[in-house]
Amino acid sequence: MKEMPKRLGEILLEKGLITEAQLYDALAEQSLSNKFLGTILVTKGWITEHQLMEALAEQFNMPLVELKKDQVNMELSNLLSSSLILDHKCFPIEQTPDTLTVAIVNPLDAVAISKIEQEAKPRKIKLVLVTEENLKEILLDYRRYISQSIQRLLRRDKK
Repeated sequence: MKEMPKRLGEILLEKGLITEAQLYDALAEQSLSNKFLGTILVTKGWITEHQLMEALAEQFNMPLVELKKDQVNMELSNLLSSSLILDHKCFPIEQTPDTLTVAIVNPLDAVAISKIEQEAKPRKIKLVLVTEENLKEILLDYRRYISQSIQRLLRRDKK
């Protein structure tokens, strides 16, 4: 029988990052607000975004990556729609003939994962986690890349 994955609160308790009182307080707030537990803990300043992402990486058995702007190939962004990339905070970072590796902020975003799977076909997808702060820089560069691509197309049409 397959073992159930640990819950986020359990992981954070085991790592000594939060106390039981903090967990219960955050769970009570979650029941009233429908916010993610991790978001509540970060907002309260009890854990950092990076600590949250490390715990989520453990929970979902996914690697947590640190993207460097100079290592990201903007050409890979053409494999996914810009609305998917920008609206769902994800970015393709590597491809092989069989797989597309996509960095994503929210591993619970079922809509994004479904869209990634559709747009990546026939390739399988491999998801890795990235912090929102880290991805923000990449998405700024991506917006510039899109803008420059549009400007090149417009110049080409004028000729």
